[in-house]
Amino acid sequence: MIYELQVEFHKDFVEINENKIIIGIKSKPIKGEANKEIIKKLAKHFGVSTSLVRIRTGQKSREKIVEIQD
Repeated sequence: MIYELQVEFHKDFVEINENKIIIGIKSKPIKGEANKEIIKKLAKHFGVSTSLVRIRTGQKSREKIVEIQD
């Protein structure tokens, strides 16, 4: 499944509306730490391995496209 993802910093939540996810993270966007936290949170939320969650576009942006495989 492919989702649009919007990141909010200094928060801790996951909100899903149809194909859009809004996620709050605590990590700073330095050396990919924020992206790692996003992948871990989404994997936990969907109950899948982190290897099945991939950021397709927006590696350095607050707006991303993510793919979660079943």
